[in-house]
Amino acid sequence: MRARELESVSTSHGHIFQLFRSGQVRTRGELREFTGLSRSTVLQRVDALIAAGYLREQGQTPSTGGRPSVVLIPNDEGKTILTAAMGATHGRLAVTDGAGRFLAETVLESRIDTGPEEVLTRIFATFKRLLKQAGRLQSGVIGIGLGLPGPVNVEAGILVQPPIMPGWNNYPIRQFTARRFKAPLFVENDANLMALGEFRVHYPDAASLLFVKVATGIGAGLIFDGQIYNGVDGGAGDIGHVRISEAAGLRCDCGNDGCLAAIAGGKAISRMLSERGIPAASSRDVMQLVQNGNSEAVALTRAAGRLLGQVLATAVSLLNPQVLVLGGDMGATHEHFLLGLRESMYQRTQPLATRSLTIATSQLGDRAGVVGASTLVRSLVYAPEAVDSVITSALAS
Repeated sequence: MRARELESVSTSHGHIFQLFRSGQVRTRGELREFTGLSRSTVLQRVDALIAAGYLREQGQTPSTGGRPSVVLIPNDEGKTILTAAMGATHGRLAVTDGAGRFLAETVLESRIDTGPEEVLTRIFATFKRLLKQAGRLQSGVIGIGLGLPGPVNVEAGILVQPPIMPGWNNYPIRQFTARRFKAPLFVENDANLMALGEFRVHYPDAASLLFVKVATGIGAGLIFDGQIYNGVDGGAGDIGHVRISEAAGLRCDCGNDGCLAAIAGGKAISRMLSERGIPAASSRDVMQLVQNGNSEAVALTRAAGRLLGQVLATAVSLLNPQVLVLGGDMGATHEHFLLGLRESMYQRTQPLATRSLTIATSQLGDRAGVVGASTLVRSLVYAPEAVDSVITSALAS
């Protein structure tokens, strides 16, 4: 694509920065050729991006007889992103640089149902410890990505009636964050971030991806055309609370009877095992029993996979996704769950719905959420509109 094809495309500072981020251009000369902008306009745009810390010069192009051109690359030096992907009982926290490279990370044991004040206090205390471990300054943090196991209003950065998170509904997470960090906070559903992480790293060319997290509970994340699909009110993917006949009479943590999670989630299976005299306090305990060959745990896990397969058969028939990824403690760690899911889902779908479907377990494991969170922060902080806003403010000051 060259200048005559870009007549209707914006050439603002933010859009020009995207050309350098994507590798479509590397030098001022290539930028002039690509956009058709004048030399003076290119110099002004690039100088402003360098001054604002978005671009930096790095070396020169090989000489072809004339003067070598200066190569420009995104400036990730000193930029830091904080990420946390929390589940019902624990989460992973990480510090990455501006390009998404991991600098420090840890697992945080924290029950989400203890409420926002306690959980967020522990998260931000851990962030400060990880920053010190990574040798990064708090002033260099450009964004914070937070994944939580409930429906999220992403514009407001709040949870909306989360079924398993007492005290979190409409809690002002951004205000809590602003008292500790000046960087912007972006809140998303945990399964959505895991879906985004798997998509960016392993399936970047997929037209659509459905990620299903099976851990204490069950949730799903949807990616269409490279973007998270949240639904109208942030409730897309909440399949753990679809009611099924097999769970009739079983009380779910959301307060309703008959939810899928009440019979097929990790908490439900650990309860059933405990009732049979086999100690299991969490989904991780269930998976450990499965890996040790416990026949009761294996049978319950495979049955849970079949029940999830029933629900996913409808989702796959409706959405016809290209990729289906299973993650979470149960979904990504053992073949029995996947076998049960495949068996049930293929019985209930037409061949056309699954003909081109790739079914896989998560390759990122419990890192998927923080990879997705870092990806989300970069996409929003470096979005053309965000860059233009920073540049406009800088030029006006």
